[in-house]
Amino acid sequence: MPTRLTMINKIAELATAANLQLATAESCTGGGVAKALTEVAGSSAWFTCGLVTYSNLAKQQLLDVSATSLETYGAVSEPVVKAMVKGACKKGLANLAVAISGVAGPSGGSPEKPVGTIWFAWGTSFEQKTQVLQLIGDRRDVREASIDKALQGLLEWLESSH
Repeated sequence: MPTRLTMINKIAELATAANLQLATAESCTGGGVAKALTEVAGSSAWFTCGLVTYSNLAKQQLLDVSATSLETYGAVSEPVVKAMVKGACKKGLANLAVAISGVAGPSGGSPEKPVGTIWFAWGTSFEQKTQVLQLIGDRRDVREASIDKALQGLLEWLESSH
């Protein structure tokens, strides 16, 4: 995998060339993806906002995730990260977003969703790609790997769009 800075520079280049505005909707990474994206000068040209929606209520109020989806599937699920992308595009005035929700640990896991279970979604208001990973390591390791995967997915989305 390329370095984080290499990925961010390529994301910046492709987003700028395509005249795209990006937003993030993060839970378990606590704004880490937004922080990474804004490490490069000039990111305000293509990055609109990062929404850290750690609680279910925040997901509902800030991203329009339905209470039904949260109750039925849980916050760490495909339907919820898809809704988070849609909400980030709408509320963040963006046309591309990434969403992450997971169990970073060390507690909070369940047999169905053990610690390290992370759901990702990338896309637009109309189309999303999702992936679930089972990451290993301590809380910091899981969060850092999640940030890298989120960036990698953004880069792949942008590369496949051209």
